[in-house]
Amino acid sequence: MSDYIEALGIIAPKAVYRNLTPAQLVEHALRRGEGTLSETGALVVTTGKYTGRSPDDRFVVDAPDIHDDIDWGKINVPISEEKYEAIYNRMTAYLQGRELFVFEGFAGADESYHLPVRVVNELASQNLFIHQLLVRPTEEQLKDFVPGFTIIAAPGFKCSPEVDGVHSEAAIIVNFKKHTVIIAGSQYAGEIKKSVFSVMNYLLPKKGVFTMHCSANVGDDGDSALFFGLSGTGKTTLSADPDRSLIGDDEHGWSENGIFNIEGGCYAKCINLSKENEPQIWNAIKFGSLVENVIMDPDTRKLDYADGSLTENTRVGYPVDYIPNCLIPGVAGHPKTVIFLTADAFGVLPPISKLNADQAMYHFVSGYTSKLAGTERGIVEPQTTFSTCFGAPFLPLHPSVYANMLGERIEKHHTNVYLVNTGWAGGKYGVGSRMKLKYTRAMVSAALNGDLEKGEFVLDPIFNVMVPTSCPNVPDEFLSQRKLWNNDAEYEATARDLAARFVKNFEKYSDMPRNIIDAGPKA
Repeated sequence: MSDYIEALGIIAPKAVYRNLTPAQLVEHALRRGEGTLSETGALVVTTGKYTGRSPDDRFVVDAPDIHDDIDWGKINVPISEEKYEAIYNRMTAYLQGRELFVFEGFAGADESYHLPVRVVNELASQNLFIHQLLVRPTEEQLKDFVPGFTIIAAPGFKCSPEVDGVHSEAAIIVNFKKHTVIIAGSQYAGEIKKSVFSVMNYLLPKKGVFTMHCSANVGDDGDSALFFGLSGTGKTTLSADPDRSLIGDDEHGWSENGIFNIEGGCYAKCINLSKENEPQIWNAIKFGSLVENVIMDPDTRKLDYADGSLTENTRVGYPVDYIPNCLIPGVAGHPKTVIFLTADAFGVLPPISKLNADQAMYHFVSGYTSKLAGTERGIVEPQTTFSTCFGAPFLPLHPSVYANMLGERIEKHHTNVYLVNTGWAGGKYGVGSRMKLKYTRAMVSAALNGDLEKGEFVLDPIFNVMVPTSCPNVPDEFLSQRKLWNNDAEYEATARDLAARFVKNFEKYSDMPRNIIDAGPKA
């Protein structure tokens, strides 16, 4: 038995498979009945009860060495060292006599800041996922591999809330003192990925690196760009631009040298995926990719991306080099442009607007998007969602740490910042229609290549942002939400309602500088 497995407290596993190739992992997954192959060769699995992240089941071990660092609250919920040890010991006992799949790789494409990560999986399919999602090592790097963090994922091990002091059978517990993460009860692969991100969001800022929940790409002249946004706002779709090289689709660091991808793969949403709108993602769903919870015809093995019967959060994980114009390694210079993406289901935020430094800080801290009517029981109209720094569930430190780092970098590198609404136009959800992707792509292109800077801007008096009056390949009237509504009074009332929600949400940041508070919408 491998010494490193024994050191984890896992005695007498049935077998240990270390650093297998994707083909070998697919073979094991099929042998074990974990999934089936689609017509394109992708491995298709269902994840059972948990089809998305379970934020209520996430904990951080409260230890004296890190207690004062963590922003404790609803996001970072403390659990004692004693409770952690009890769960850990039962989990490792559960893994005895079972097959284990081990991947060793890196978080961070910039070798100056990368973190060696060892992942021990109960499932071959999950090991395939993390193999494709992290930065894959060279043979030379594996010779003397020493993990900086170890993750153990055992979906078959169920916690006992009464005994363990957790909320359900699932638990995702980060132990910064012991450099470990344990994931119990959930087969959703995104828990592994986001645990790595949470760890990097703790470690890298201490090294002067701003960690970001964003996608990134770069043009031929080295003009890199960042795309911030919550799930469903278009980070992956808009950064996968055939005219630019993809750096990464979800997690990045911004150091003194520039930006770098924290990952080596992509985790794209599949719901309503089409070859026409998202050809690069469509073509990446092939052998070596892991597809989660997409309904598949058992005879033809054809995937039905429009079927959300298991979950709207259907996903595919694949290595970044499945995107033809990806950048390897995922390292680039300081970004020329930052884009905040929001899917406004109220249909009132401008399709695109320019933000000054204070406005950028305001909207970064706000992290706004919408939940849609009909997606959750009891929701009959769009609901505002504010996620601090566009990634609150993954931020162990106080939000001001990340916000200040963004503000400093925008000012130092003279970065242009835009707010782009990928949500609804001409009325709220159920009345208006979703923004046309071709227009959104045209606006983003104009922001990236500098065309917007050449035109005029007018102030939106409610949202307090500067809106362009023209944009190449976009009708002028499409740039003004007010002009797209049939009823001006309804637009005014809805816009002021959303502005008031921004103001209400920002009340909890009353300690922010006055110039940033005043940069927000006017209720």
